[in-house]
Amino acid sequence: MTTWPAPAKLNLFLHVTGRRADGYHTLQTVFQFLDYADELTFVVTDDGRISRAAPVAGVSEERDLTLRAAHLLKERCGVTRGVQIHLAKHLPIGGGLGGGSSDAATTLLALNELWGAHLSIPELAALGLKLGADVPVFVHGHTAWAEGIGEVLTPVEPEEAWYLVVVPPVQVSTAQVFAAPELTRYSPPLTIRDFHEGRGLRNDLEPVVRSRYPEVDRAMRLLAEFGAPRMSGSGGCVFLRVTDADRGRQILERIPKPFTGFVAQGLNRHPLLGKRGDSSPWGVAKR
Repeated sequence: MTTWPAPAKLNLFLHVTGRRADGYHTLQTVFQFLDYADELTFVVTDDGRISRAAPVAGVSEERDLTLRAAHLLKERCGVTRGVQIHLAKHLPIGGGLGGGSSDAATTLLALNELWGAHLSIPELAALGLKLGADVPVFVHGHTAWAEGIGEVLTPVEPEEAWYLVVVPPVQVSTAQVFAAPELTRYSPPLTIRDFHEGRGLRNDLEPVVRSRYPEVDRAMRLLAEFGAPRMSGSGGCVFLRVTDADRGRQILERIPKPFTGFVAQGLNRHPLLGKRGDSSPWGVAKR
């Protein structure tokens, strides 16, 4: 049975540049994938039912983006076959690593092939946008400079650096963070050149999250002993660029419980672009 990876992402920076009339916030960010992933398997059936092989802790069927993605594709293409989805969950829920969005994108990509739906990548990305603003970047499969609400994508090629990612024992509510009255909502826009030259890069959501989630604040302070950490997305995961995997492991060993973490390398291309069905281990260190 083929295993399909759904990699994590980091927001290498994240600026909130405005708020639309519909309440959504406009952003600038860079999404980069990591070689650390959830893993999905799909068993195509003839009964037309879409189901999951086992419950996923903390994710009800109604909130499961893999099921919602499968239903969207089935309805869009008039597919009569069904599927049973098995999700091996490695990425933290509510951690800012895009796990649910990545799972949804991998489901769309896999079932588009397994069901013979034959939608184009732009068509799949448009479907994915109905599930979440982060889904299209995983469908397109390339590290990207993102604007709009995160769906206007321009491919970029940052260094595929090594990162230590620390996972605080907390799930952050993205909606509550964006609703916070103290959130910076009108950061001056940057250019891609600014990003490449490292000018003005930060995460505008970080002060809000640190003030409301002490565990995230502590994780940032722990990593600050070793460099300049940053929070990914709306948190609560925080990351630190390291020289290599060994250095990441050394620092991880010094992070106290109940924090967990892993070491992974940045990827500028989604693994499904080049090695579909690869079931090799993801990540080099986890605790």
